[in-house]
Amino acid sequence: MLPGGLSEAKPATPEVQEMVNEVKSQLEEQTNETYEEFEAVEYKTQVVAGVNYYVKIRIGNEKYIHIKMFKSLPGEHQYLTLTGYQTGKSKDDEIVGFF
Repeated sequence: MLPGGLSEAKPATPEVQEMVNEVKSQLEEQTNETYEEFEAVEYKTQVVAGVNYYVKIRIGNEKYIHIKMFKSLPGEHQYLTLTGYQTGKSKDDEIVGFF
């Protein structure tokens, strides 16, 4: 993987699901939606001054949303922040980098 480039897509892990659960309230506030289903399906990472996680999430009725989260480097005040999202995604939409 090139520095700053996206990794290959990987199946979501329990750790990734925990992280998306942590930012779910931020996403619901920003989208003005409430998500009954919120299951991380797959993700890609991007190493920056920390790690960006791009995650495909199933939100029910064959609807998906892609989110971007930033996790700071270990040793710093570790925090996880929702930094972006894309709505209107489908099961087959590839995760791509976005701002």
